[in-house]
Amino acid sequence: MPNKKKKRSSKPGKSKQRVEKESIDQNLPSARATQEAAHDQAAAQTPPSSRKVPPPPKQFPVFEKAYRNIDFLTSPHARSIRVQCEMTEPEVRFREQQVENTIVLFGSARIPPPSIAKKNLKKIEDEVAESKSLSREQKRNLDHTRRMIRSAHYYQEATQLSHDLTKWSLDNIKPGPKRFYICSGGGPGIMEAASRGAYEAGGKSVGLGISLPFEQHLNVYTTPELGFEFHYFFVRKYWFLYLAKALVVFPGGFGTLDELFEMLTLVQTQKTQKYMPVVLYGSEFWNEVINFEALVDWGVISKEDLDLFRVSDSVDETRDYLIEELTRYYL
Repeated sequence: MPNKKKKRSSKPGKSKQRVEKESIDQNLPSARATQEAAHDQAAAQTPPSSRKVPPPPKQFPVFEKAYRNIDFLTSPHARSIRVQCEMTEPEVRFREQQVENTIVLFGSARIPPPSIAKKNLKKIEDEVAESKSLSREQKRNLDHTRRMIRSAHYYQEATQLSHDLTKWSLDNIKPGPKRFYICSGGGPGIMEAASRGAYEAGGKSVGLGISLPFEQHLNVYTTPELGFEFHYFFVRKYWFLYLAKALVVFPGGFGTLDELFEMLTLVQTQKTQKYMPVVLYGSEFWNEVINFEALVDWGVISKEDLDLFRVSDSVDETRDYLIEELTRYYL
């Protein structure tokens, strides 16, 4: 077979001179690069004295210490510091005042003194009599004030109990760490009654307040040097338990029940090793509100757990029981 000859390309090839020129053009810098290089060279040759330098500051900078920075201390990052403050600052004051033993009184912030309850009821009754008709709001107010009349005697009895226990401590225990002090949440209602009884007996009382939207200050009967306002509920509860040697719980709502059951749980589980007599004051209230026997019947507590507390309706009985127990175990 005859050999086929390769066809030559019809496209003309690049001349050697043209290829060399394109190679040289690709290696040359662009116009912009040339300008930047010239600018850098000129800047490098400029004497340092001719550069624009800002004048030195005339004053030394002032920086705020972290422990004085309110924005930082109130931020989420400093929460652990705030908790530590609520643990440490009360401890310092308790040591200064030699407070190591407290008798804690819990109870509703809504229960008024009998005189105030009667005054409020008369006011509502007079309004209803004048209007000659009973509106929905008046009926609601009338029902509420009648409930307060029903429970107002607990305010008076809490005041008397606090007075008697404070008087016993003042008369029988010399000043110092062994003396007992009434302790409450520092607010209105039963808490005010507790502070008031100690005040009228000539003694001091501890007020462990909590910042709430509807309770903005401690009651006027709280001893100023033993009054506190906490932000954290759990730290407040710690101080209730830590110094408590006895507990009396008057009728109350969610807060009272929460504090009662937490105290009973710590005693039941022996997380607190100290002996602490607990009295539920007001059998009419406690027997209606909580069925402790049903807890035993359902098997969720043992029969022996009912011995962790006793129920009382008498100031004298409660006072004598607590004095006997506190004398036996702590004096």
